[in-house]
Amino acid sequence: MRNNAKKIILHIPHSSIKIPLKDGFIVNEEILENEIMILTDWHTNDLFHAENQHRVITDFSRIFCDVERFSDDGEEIMAQFGMGALYEKTDSGEPLRIVSTELRERIIKEYYEPHHQKLTIAVEEQLYLFGDALILDCHSFPDIPLNRSLYKSLNRPDFNIGTDKFHTPDKLIETCFNFFKNTGYTIGIDVPYTGSIVPMKYYHKNKNIQSIMLEVNRKLYLKEDSNEPSETYEQTRAVVQDFIGLISEWRIQSSPQYNFPKGIRPIY
Repeated sequence: MRNNAKKIILHIPHSSIKIPLKDGFIVNEEILENEIMILTDWHTNDLFHAENQHRVITDFSRIFCDVERFSDDGEEIMAQFGMGALYEKTDSGEPLRIVSTELRERIIKEYYEPHHQKLTIAVEEQLYLFGDALILDCHSFPDIPLNRSLYKSLNRPDFNIGTDKFHTPDKLIETCFNFFKNTGYTIGIDVPYTGSIVPMKYYHKNKNIQSIMLEVNRKLYLKEDSNEPSETYEQTRAVVQDFIGLISEWRIQSSPQYNFPKGIRPIY
């Protein structure tokens, strides 16, 4: 039975630490664990927990396969650093993994594509029910830039909103900006990270699919140089929960009920 509630789709891609298979990796466990430590969006599966929304959570580490990157290295800016969809170098630029053509094809087919299919299905269900969909791309970021960060400034905000010129309405950006301004936190718009995920089937093709990214500065909820929750974890979580509520209400208020014509069905 389909749940006919109008939901936002919470995409949580970088919270897992699982490495499903270690084929190709050429580093020892210590180096691999260090990469996981610095690159994982720790606890975002809890910070962005919302029982009444639709969550699509990646169940493997970004070190293994980064579903937020384009699968084609020719389209992915981070591929030049060896950190495309399949990481081949560490954050410091050292060799991490040798990815053969066969290994790439296997991981893209068995892990990357199934994850994106889940996201596409979630979007299409909302399209079927309401004629539109809204994705909240859920992340965290370190207060000190990583070596491979494209934005090197040390003046990093508490929260970062990432936008897409095609899929993020100006009114939604304004709503998000005002929310954080009123809470007293600093907010960056596309600083230090930009963009927000949309299924490739609809990417820059369908404006009825809206997307916005929220990045939480890890200094707000983690102990320094640790993945352990700090004393301000619950406070930060409450802010994120309020933000999810705001986005959900914005969607309800901004888009009318929609019914598909007879004979049209979503693709599952």
